[in-house]
Amino acid sequence: MTRGIVPPYLLARIADADAERFPTASAAARRTLRMDAPRKSARLTLSVDGDTLVAELTDAPDREISDAGGREVLPGRVVRREGDRPTGDAAADEAYDGLGATFDLFSEVYGRDSIDGAGLPLRASVHYGKLYDNAFWDGERMVFGDGDGEVFQRFTRSLSVIGHELTHGVTQFASGLVYHGQSGALNESVSDVFGALVEQYARRQTTAEASWLIGAELFTAEVQGDALRSMRHPGTAYDDDVLGRDPQPAHLDDYVETDEDDGGVHLNSGIPNRAFVLTADALSGNAWERAGLIWYDTLTGALPPDVDFARFAAATARAAVARYGGTSAEADAVRAGWEGVGVTIDGGRA
Repeated sequence: MTRGIVPPYLLARIADADAERFPTASAAARRTLRMDAPRKSARLTLSVDGDTLVAELTDAPDREISDAGGREVLPGRVVRREGDRPTGDAAADEAYDGLGATFDLFSEVYGRDSIDGAGLPLRASVHYGKLYDNAFWDGERMVFGDGDGEVFQRFTRSLSVIGHELTHGVTQFASGLVYHGQSGALNESVSDVFGALVEQYARRQTTAEASWLIGAELFTAEVQGDALRSMRHPGTAYDDDVLGRDPQPAHLDDYVETDEDDGGVHLNSGIPNRAFVLTADALSGNAWERAGLIWYDTLTGALPPDVDFARFAAATARAAVARYGGTSAEADAVRAGWEGVGVTIDGGRA
């Protein structure tokens, strides 16, 4: 099953938009919905030890970028492999760099060799379909559309989107969270968390400096909005006469019960997203370090595939205690982060 970055409810709003004002975008959204419907190595590093030059092999990405050429057939023609010079095609080169930045976070910070932990080659296809308003992980590769030029720009522009989608691969191999209801919202939230951390690590931004926006580079100037989602302030990412107002809840009191969007996975992910930001803010500094390590330990631990918010919160608390101790600032920050969105560790409501 694919995991698209643009939720279906947003595409539906664009599809219903004024065709005279946004002729290309409304047609592209309808086309994207139809296209999506059926899918429901090593590198040498050098260091100096005294007077001795030390060489060692470390994990390195194995990337391959293909050009689908506007067709809906994958993978397309290979245009860049690991170590090749830039192609001059912005989408191909952005995809190549984004795959590398995602690999670097998981390898250098969490000691994970590619998304499966065993050196899986990173594959991507760009220029997928015509007027395709999405990007997704299909279980084997990243796939990027070019957008419609009226609402969405090309999807390779956003590093947080690339990190988000590749993290669906990490989740696939690490815990296999069921993509429905609260476990599905957690699946989406984990991808937002590490998508944001990929961007922050690449830019060396502290939690205070970071935007905590997912897909900030995607909207055109025609859209009244900052991004697809805001992790710090869910429900505030956009407020547009075509897209409507960002419907994400930020607290368990506002949890959305729905049969659409696989039980609201893109909506209710705002709740655990904010819990992570509150945790990171309380710890300050670099979010990929303490807060990120706790969430990574949780994701790669013994999570049941159908885990709900309360059990996931409890798992993050256990991970904090295991790594930092029961009376640590880290353990306190995790508990407070979840209580800030209405989830307490024992499964009750704050």
